Amino acid sequence: MSIKIYHNSRCSKSNAALRALESQNKDFTIINYLENPPSVSEIKDILKLLGMAPLELMRTGETVFKEKIKGKNLSDEELVALMHENPILIQRPIIIQDGNAFIARSEEALNFIHK
Repeated sequence: MSIKIYHNSRCSKSNAALRALESQNKDFTIINYLENPPSVSEIKDILKLLGMAPLELMRTGETVFKEKIKGKNLSDEELVALMHENPILIQRPIIIQDGNAFIARSEEALNFIHK
C-alpha cells in the first residue's frame, strides 16, 4: 500500500492529516508541494484521480487567484499551468492511496486513511 500526502506544514488541516497518518503507523511519502511543485502532468493525474476540474482544486481565496484567475475565462490547460507555477493555489492536503485520491480537509475524509 503506497500513500502520498501533498503537504503544507503551515496548514492546520494538512498537519492534522499528517498526524492521522502517523497515528496509524502507515508508510507514506510527504510531498512538500510548495517547495517541490507537482508537474503539469502530475497535477493532471491528481485531478483525474480526484474526479475534479482544475478550478475545483483551486484555493479561490488566495491573492494570486484573485489577481490572475478570478473573472477570466481560462482553459483547463491554463489553470493547470497556473497551479504548477503557483502551487499555493492547490487545495490541501491531498492524499493518494491505492490509486484513489481525496482532499483530507474534514474528519470524514480522514477516516478514509483508516481503511
